[in-house]
Amino acid sequence: MADATAPFDGIEIIDTMVGFPKADRREVYRFLDPHLRDKESKEEFTFPAQYMFNDIPPELEDNVDTVAVVLDNLDRFGVAQAMVGVRDDRPDAVRALRDHPDRFLASVELDPNGGMDTIRYLMDMHERFGVVAATTFPAGYQVPINDKRYYPIYAKCVELDIPIFVCAGVPGPRVPMAPQKVELIDEVCWFFPELTFVMRHGAQPWCDLAVKLMLKWPNLYYSTSAFAPKHYDRAIIDYANTRGADKVLYAGYFPAGLTYDRIWGDMPSVPFKDEVWPKFLRDNARTVLRLDR
Repeated sequence: MADATAPFDGIEIIDTMVGFPKADRREVYRFLDPHLRDKESKEEFTFPAQYMFNDIPPELEDNVDTVAVVLDNLDRFGVAQAMVGVRDDRPDAVRALRDHPDRFLASVELDPNGGMDTIRYLMDMHERFGVVAATTFPAGYQVPINDKRYYPIYAKCVELDIPIFVCAGVPGPRVPMAPQKVELIDEVCWFFPELTFVMRHGAQPWCDLAVKLMLKWPNLYYSTSAFAPKHYDRAIIDYANTRGADKVLYAGYFPAGLTYDRIWGDMPSVPFKDEVWPKFLRDNARTVLRLDR
C-alpha cells in the first residue's frame, strides 16, 4: 500500500511499462541472442541487463497465476492502470486484457526489420486488442531510431493516432548503443511532426539533450522506465519541475528488473513539486495514450 503521507497519495496512477512474471525470464529476451557476444550475457544472466539491478523480482513457478500477481502489486501500490505488451504467445497478457479491461492497456512491440509484415502485424493487433501504443527497442534490433526501416512504422502510428515508446540512450544489454543515440530523435520529430514519440529507458548520458529536444518538439515525451526513482536523472527532475511538467510520465520496470516495493519505497523522495505529481503519475499518460477520447 502506498504511504498515506506520500505526495502522490490518492492519485490513480498509470504505469506505462508493466510485464508478467515468467518461470524462465531468459525466454523473453531470445530475440537478442544474435547480438550478444560476452559469456555472462549469453550463458549466465537471466536477463541481459542483470548486472545493473540488485533486487530483480524472482522468477515464478509455472503454476502461479501471473495475472493475479500483477494485480496484487497494482492494488497494493495504488496503480489504477498498467500498460502491458500483448502477443498471441503471451497468454497472460491476452487474459489480463480480456478479463480486466479496466486495469490493463495494450501495447505492441514492433521489429523494424519486418517490413510490411510488421505493419500488417501492428494493424492486426490494433484491431484485435485495441492497442493504445507501439513500442520498440532500436539497439535490440540494431536499427537506428532514424533508419528508413522505422519510417513506415512511424507513419502507421500517425495514421492510427497512437504514440510510439522508443528506448533511447545507452542500452542495458551489452549490445552497441549507436542505434539509440538521442540526437537521432531530432530528425524523426522533424519529419513526423504529428507523431507522438516517447523516450524510454533513461536517454542517458544524453538527458540534457533529451530536455533540449523536448523543448523543441511539442510531441516528444520522456518516460522513467527501467530506473529506480532514486536514480531519476537530475536534468529530467528539474525539467519536470519547470517547463516540462506536461512532458515527463511515469513508467516502472516490474517485473523485469525492479520490484514495486523498491519503486514505491523510493518514490516519495523524488523532489517533484506538488503540482507535478498528478501529471507525472497519471495525467500525462492519459494525454499521450489518448485515454480521454
